[in-house]
Amino acid sequence: MKGQGDIILFDGICNLCNRAVQFVIRHDRNKQFKFGSLQGPHGQEYLRNLNIQPDKTDSFLLIEDEKHYTRSTAALRVFKKLGGTWSLLYIFIVIPSFIRDALYDFIAHNRYRWFGKRNECMLPTEDLKARFLD
Repeated sequence: MKGQGDIILFDGICNLCNRAVQFVIRHDRNKQFKFGSLQGPHGQEYLRNLNIQPDKTDSFLLIEDEKHYTRSTAALRVFKKLGGTWSLLYIFIVIPSFIRDALYDFIAHNRYRWFGKRNECMLPTEDLKARFLD
């Protein structure tokens, strides 16, 4: 896993998660992020290598070389790495994680009800295929 760069694993059937990935793609000027669905073979392999049970992370995971981040910390680190004005959102890291993650968990728990879900994972366009693991 070392040397892979920054990888975002996301719930491939979640409309909110797919919109978040599209947001990152639009604002990732340096094309530093690669993407994979948690349901895909590469996503499952990363979870196994990190000793994370698939039912313990169901929406979003950021892998930076040999470290990984989940929930609100992962989201804030992505904003920081996007740079520009988006990096200012990293200031919220000062809020204790149990508070940030409570809000994150509330949204994650309701994401299918509020935003819906797909029958299958997002298929990247030809020019984006190189940035997707599966």
